[in-house]
Amino acid sequence: MNIKSKTFFAELFGTFVLVLMGTGAAVLSGGNILVTAFAFGISVITMAFAVGHISGGHFNPAVSFGMFLRKKIDANQFGIYVLAQFVGATIASAFLVFIFNSSAMLGQNVVNATLVGSNFSGLLKGLLVEVVLTFIFVSGIIGVTRNEKTQPYAGFVIGFMLMGVIFLGFTITGVSVNPARSFGPALFAGGDALSQLWIFIVGPLLGGGLAALVAKVFD
Repeated sequence: MNIKSKTFFAELFGTFVLVLMGTGAAVLSGGNILVTAFAFGISVITMAFAVGHISGGHFNPAVSFGMFLRKKIDANQFGIYVLAQFVGATIASAFLVFIFNSSAMLGQNVVNATLVGSNFSGLLKGLLVEVVLTFIFVSGIIGVTRNEKTQPYAGFVIGFMLMGVIFLGFTITGVSVNPARSFGPALFAGGDALSQLWIFIVGPLLGGGLAALVAKVFD
């Protein structure tokens, strides 16, 4: 198997586990924030050590976009990463539909209308939350992976960082910070999750891109 194939399947598998464990835990716990945060965080930590040595352990198009802007991967690699991540997330959600025999509850992301409103300005607030949280998350990833001394601990730092942003934003957007993580559940759940999917694609990509640009200041 060549390096491109290895990278593709590593990212597919890592994203599959992340979405399966994270969204599955969210559903089974009734949306318990502590359980959900730990499930996502532990999944990232585990997969980072399991397959991170193959692909770098992105499991997230926003992370891959940031690395692309930092010239850590080229355009062709970026396409491979993103395709693998979306496929992995879709398979994970399809598996949950099969297990739960329902597509109604898949841990899908939607903006909390009670907190920010249901009109367009409210959706923009949700978008802003995703931009800021992804910026923080990807900034942490860039920071911990840029130094050889901290790279061995990157999986732990990234996992705990993901837990942190989930604790902050869970009641506002459910916290995506990952377009693939939102795409999988929305594809099967439909409704608001699908109509608002643009928020959870645009927001994380903007946040990841901003993190890459700001990181140049510290290079």
